Amino acid sequence: MSKVDKTVLRETRYLAAWSGVFSLFLQVGFLLAGKWSVAVLWGTLWGAAVMLLNFFLMGLSVQKAVTREEADAKKVMRPSHSLRSLMVFVLAVVGVVLPCFSTLAVIISLFFPRIAMTIRGLQKGGADSV
Repeated sequence: MSKVDKTVLRETRYLAAWSGVFSLFLQVGFLLAGKWSVAVLWGTLWGAAVMLLNFFLMGLSVQKAVTREEADAKKVMRPSHSLRSLMVFVLAVVGVVLPCFSTLAVIISLFFPRIAMTIRGLQKGGADSV
């Protein structure tokens, strides 16, 4: 496999940093509501890790696809999207089913990367400003 592109690493680090911030807020929210437990911590970490892995794998797929012709690029991206979606679904179900994870924390943390990408898009210059 080729070297991971700097952009993929930079964007994954960006999402990881924001996921860390959102995870902290989520922990504080559960604590203030009197609903915090270790399961909340594990659920938050699980959901955020699942989505960060999904984003990183998507970045690798895009990195691979951009070096190919359009038809070949589609052959890379379609199966990648399907497999990543299946992976997220299965891992999210694991996070919901296992009692060591808080279902609500898992579900909320699955949205952290999406929120971070929205924030990035609202920033002046978008991804180019980093």
